[in-house]
Amino acid sequence: MFRLAHFSDPHLPSSWTPDTARDVVSKRALSRLAWRRKRSQHDPAVLALLTADVAAHAPDHIAVTGDLTNFSTPEEFERARTWLSTLGPADRVTVSPGNHDALVDRGLAARLERLRPWFGDTDGEAFPHVRRRGPVALVNLSTATPTPPALATGALGAAQLARLAAGLEAAAQAGLARVVMLHHPPVEGVVSRRKALDDAAALRAVLRDRGAELVLHGHGHESVFGALAGPVGPIPVLGAPSASSPGGRHAPAGWHAIEIEPGAGGPSIRVTVRGLDAAAGKLRELGRYVLLPLTSGIAA
Repeated sequence: MFRLAHFSDPHLPSSWTPDTARDVVSKRALSRLAWRRKRSQHDPAVLALLTADVAAHAPDHIAVTGDLTNFSTPEEFERARTWLSTLGPADRVTVSPGNHDALVDRGLAARLERLRPWFGDTDGEAFPHVRRRGPVALVNLSTATPTPPALATGALGAAQLARLAAGLEAAAQAGLARVVMLHHPPVEGVVSRRKALDDAAALRAVLRDRGAELVLHGHGHESVFGALAGPVGPIPVLGAPSASSPGGRHAPAGWHAIEIEPGAGGPSIRVTVRGLDAAAGKLRELGRYVLLPLTSGIAA
């Protein structure tokens, strides 16, 4: 059995202020104005409670589906590296970058490079990264794309989608349970158009053709259960709320404890949902369910 913890959108604390004329008119400056209104929606103390709860359950691996930063500054990426190291070794934590992690294009490649140990196992490899962990293939996508002000859309691009199709096929042939990770939700209606994944239809087409056993995402700051069409049946899709949310405008912080059990007809996946109980000052179990195998083409 493989135990995977999934949470998203920690939005680590930031104190960035514009220090050049270019900064003053950048998307970062506009986002800073929005952040002054929204920062009460993210509480470092809540994030600390959640990560302690995750650690207490001792998962085999942790999946974080994006938005570690708020303004995508080099300083934030350094803080993100430090914070990620508290979760565990980089080979036991996988991160999918989010739209806030790619807020502006200038210097983006160098900033993302700082998180490369948490993206995949091979230096220089392009997304998607496929990390084999026991009976599981973690298929890590990047939807992080700089966008104009007022937009928080994402995109995968044709090249990444082509590599995804090949990666899913190879993982299936190896008999692995394929867990796809990305920041933006691939299911329609979870977020507004200005926050959506631009090529979600193309992603759904790849998944419909090649299949996957589970898809994990963030971005919507809500707990989401959905499904996408697969080659032999629906593919379950789980979205997590912000890991630092105290509740209010969005759902309180929560995470998924996922147990993946290999089987001849495909894996059985058990999910326990844990969420913040603000009154008690701790996280508790909110529910659990089993995703039955669908004989999805995984080799016996």
